[in-house]
Amino acid sequence: MEKKASLVVLISGSGSNLLAIIDAIKNKQLNAEIKTVISNQVTAKGLDHAIRENITTHVVDHKQYPTREMFDQAMIKIIDPLKPDLVVLAGFMRILSKNFIEKYQHRLINIHPSLLPKYKGLNTHQLAIDNNDEVHGASVHYVNFELDSGPVVIQAEVPVLATDNAEALAARVLHEEHKIYPMAIQMHINGRIRFDNDQLKFDNKTLTRPLLWKNNKLTR
Repeated sequence: MEKKASLVVLISGSGSNLLAIIDAIKNKQLNAEIKTVISNQVTAKGLDHAIRENITTHVVDHKQYPTREMFDQAMIKIIDPLKPDLVVLAGFMRILSKNFIEKYQHRLINIHPSLLPKYKGLNTHQLAIDNNDEVHGASVHYVNFELDSGPVVIQAEVPVLATDNAEALAARVLHEEHKIYPMAIQMHINGRIRFDNDQLKFDNKTLTRPLLWKNNKLTR
């Protein structure tokens, strides 16, 4: 039997993307095992998802550490013995230190609710509405040293409707996030997405623009 890839998932809130990953594993869409879930928030509802599935959880409260580096080091102490194939940021609302990113480079992945490089940071859905965008969406990307940057693997597009407010648009984007994040993780596990030095490749060809998920279809 093929060995399962090992994941460590970092969360800060509701953990809906964590739940999507758990469901994809259960449905055999994702050949992986979540070794642990780490939250920087004691009250993160996502911890409940992990506990229900008998996944080990840790809370590393960032407020207890005087520097970002010390907080990250506390997480590294938990992560390193597990030797994960991938560290997955699933709604993790902390900026990571250079040392942390370097340590897990090329196996540190994030999902962001915009069509990067548009709208890095917060309030992405309201920004899309305020700027009269016709399309909005989400991006799965590998993490590098700049906020919400790094090579983008897959993007999902949704139309921005005239009737949308930020909450309605966010809900539709989140629905697509739950599809593309497990998909991107499985591509990493299968080696379909990999780095050749610092060059991102998909099926052994340089990925010059992200794969696009639109109308329930993946196109290159």
